[in-house]
Parts: sequence; structure tokens; C-alpha cells
Amino acid sequence: MIKTRVDFLCNMHKFGVEISPFVSFAQIFHFCPFFGKKGFTKRPSGDIMLKNHRIRNGMKKEAVIRRFKRIPDINTERLLLRRMRPEDCADMYEYSKRDDVTEYLLWSPHPNRIHTKKYLEYIKTRYDDGEFYDWAIELKSEGKMIGTCGFSSFDFVNNSAEVGYVINPAYQRHGYAPEALLEVMMFGFMELNLHRIEAKYMDGNDASRKVMDKLGMKYEGCARSSMFVKGKYRSIHTCAILSDEFIKRYLKSE
Repeated sequence: MIKTRVDFLCNMHKFGVEISPFVSFAQIFHFCPFFGKKGFTKRPSGDIMLKNHRIRNGMKKEAVIRRFKRIPDINTERLLLRRMRPEDCADMYEYSKRDDVTEYLLWSPHPNRIHTKKYLEYIKTRYDDGEFYDWAIELKSEGKMIGTCGFSSFDFVNNSAEVGYVINPAYQRHGYAPEALLEVMMFGFMELNLHRIEAKYMDGNDASRKVMDKLGMKYEGCARSSMFVKGKYRSIHTCAILSDEFIKRYLKSE
């Protein structure tokens, strides 16, 4: 059964269908009527070549705003990526109050639950405006929000984006961060038609770097002492992956 975007696209390539990194899911379903709720109903013919139906330009800001006004739920095997909600207050505060969580982030620990609730209420207005690009990460087995993952910013001129993620320390070292980030990158390349996705981390945040390495992002360098954060200068490292590299790694048949 096809459960995730990765499953779907891997099946497309397994059956010999070439997919451009610039093809949206709307196009895929338009050109592939043989795909049903339970998977492929028949083998696609060899002349269905979606690479000839590329969208040559990346998604514009107005289109991104429309898309994120109704930010979609994304399911993985263990996780549900969804909108953050005020009801997530207790779960978010559980990790956002911790110094060790925010040590390598731009924001400071939440002082109390009231602060967290007000933040989530504010985020609701940003979702409504289509100008917030993060998902809550919910662990399906517990129905608990364990972190966030999404896009920090977009560079519409150069068709690229930056991603970020935070995981409650109690749920780290279980592969949840790469599982969530893989789907976010899939969304970026296949639905938003991005050419490049990058991620940044502060010097010393080795755990974040390991997530980037695991997903095939390439290290591009360090901007030494480039940001003044919480009273001191921090060096910022960058890793990135291009659309063709992502397609080759995750979607090309063996």
C-alpha cells in the first residue's frame, strides 16, 4: 500500500515512469489515471513520460501563501505533520522551556505556559495569512506533539528555501527528525518546485548536522562569527541539497 509521498514516487520510478523534480502532484494524477487508492491498478505504458511536462519556473510567493493557508497534513509511518494548535501548549512547553533545546536556536526558552499558548495563538493568525511554513510533528502512537519541522524562509528569486527542525529531547535518537524532514523536503521539491533546499546550524550543534548528513545534504561551508546570538558571536554552517540530487537519491529506481 502507498502510505507516503516517498512510497508513491518510488513506485512511479519502479514502473519506469520518469518524473521531473518540477512536476507537481496535480500533474502526476492528471497524467497517471492508473494510480488508485490502493496503488497501481495496472502497469503504466512506456510512453507516459512526465519529464516532458516540466514547470520551468518555481512557485511564486502568492502561490506559496495560498498553499500554506491550508497547510496540508503529511503522514509518515510513525508521524503526522500538521498545523500547530493552541491545544499543543503543554507538549510544546515541555521542550521549549529547556535551555538545552534552545542553546543552538535563535529564540530563548519559554518562561511559562502562558507564553507558549500566546505564541501558538499568534501562529494561528500566521497560518490564516499563509505566512507560516512550519508543521507540528505529532507522534501517532501517542497522539503527542514532539517538535516542529518546516521551512524557515523562502528565496523566491532564486527558487530556494531554508528548512529547520526541533525535537523534544525525550524523543531524540529515534530517527524522528530525518523522517519528518524528508517529507518536508519532498513537499518542497515536488509540490513547491524548489531548486534548492538548505539547512543551517550553529557551531557545536553536531546532532543537527547528523540529520542533514543522513538525508544527503552536502556541507557547503562556515560563515565564521557571522551572527550575534544571546550575547556572543556564533559561526553558522550550511548544508544543502539540489532537486536533481534529491530525485537521484530517493526517487530513482535501482
